[in-house]
Amino acid sequence: MKKQKVVVSLGGNAIQAGNRRSDEEQRQACYHTAKQLAHLFDKDYEVVITHGNGPQVGNILLQQQLNDSEQLPAMPLDTCGAMSQGMIGYWMQNALLDVFKQENIHKDVATIVSQVLVDKNDEAFTNLTKPIGPFYNEQEAIELEKTKGYDIREDAGRGFRRVVASPKPIDIIEKNIIETLVDNHYVVIAGGGGGIPVIDENGILVGKEAVIDKDFVSEKLAELINANILLILTTVDHVAINYKTKDQINLHHLTVEEADKYIKEGQFAEGSMLPKIEAALKFVNSKPGRKAIITSLDHAVEAFEGNIGTQITQSEKKLMYC
Repeated sequence: MKKQKVVVSLGGNAIQAGNRRSDEEQRQACYHTAKQLAHLFDKDYEVVITHGNGPQVGNILLQQQLNDSEQLPAMPLDTCGAMSQGMIGYWMQNALLDVFKQENIHKDVATIVSQVLVDKNDEAFTNLTKPIGPFYNEQEAIELEKTKGYDIREDAGRGFRRVVASPKPIDIIEKNIIETLVDNHYVVIAGGGGGIPVIDENGILVGKEAVIDKDFVSEKLAELINANILLILTTVDHVAINYKTKDQINLHHLTVEEADKYIKEGQFAEGSMLPKIEAALKFVNSKPGRKAIITSLDHAVEAFEGNIGTQITQSEKKLMYC
């Protein structure tokens, strides 16, 4: 029987929990994640892992800025994104290999530094919305705008931050390599941090200083490698309506029609649950029989058995609550 393909989209907390930033602490976070996912690998699934990189690439940007000089110029955002992919991939694949050895799982792991094609005319490049990197005071912000040409805006009264474009993914350059590895039973880590945004300039790939939403890249990758399931792991066990109110209802199953209705009602927060729901819907609608699951890392394996989490499908099953 042919194994099902699963793309697992890990949130930033899977690599860095809280303010833990040292190499050892982030390795430990990756190890915890690997332990939580271990039993996916001895079941009938071929697995690709994607992950966030927000805290890590923010730290790299800060390190670059602090050491910026004529002799040692700071690297641009696309290069910093590549650095974070290699670093996190290194941590994660070693954590998985350690866990596989403990659990007697015979799998090899590979990290693919992934480039994601975007449209150079995407309106996101003229409407910058994605905050990145550290907070600055007003004087620092003015200086950076003058010397670096950054677009900097106030962030919810907490200070000033640089903002960049967040274009939609069109294609993943390394998709054929990823699919070949998966079809040959390797565990693949790819699309880290939403991938490195690149545009096509007369047949040449050129990196852009932008950030692509991780969940949209996970969805695009799942489509391109013909996955059956998109598993989006976040900090909550279920998708909910009336979230954080006395009327909160956790959703066990969600159809496309129901999800569209809740989006129109404004039930899902922008920059939080909304992009996860939008990515899930895009995947489910891309081909009959595909399913998306949204749950927490701690319940990833249970969610496949339907015992927890939110299952998103095209079908008109009766909505269930838990």
